[in-house]
Amino acid sequence: MYIKVLGIDLGKSSFHLIGCDSHDQQVCKKKLSRQKLITFIAQLPPCLIAFEACGGAHWLGRLCMEHGHDVRLIPPQYVKPFV
Repeated sequence: MYIKVLGIDLGKSSFHLIGCDSHDQQVCKKKLSRQKLITFIAQLPPCLIAFEACGGAHWLGRLCMEHGHDVRLIPPQYVKPFV
């Protein structure tokens, strides 16, 4: 399973993930708790991770960058078209 882009929907206690490969085909779809998300990101090969910019997003973004990922925080008004 090779993930090129990982999209994360942030929540208070659970996070929804969708991973796509280089052909934009969905290769994973998961719902993880905060601790399991951190473990998943640590084991994931470096990729592009995108999620909505909010208060908790900056903490998660720094955590992802520590593991070698490229992080993109998307402003809320541009997230709606992706839903």
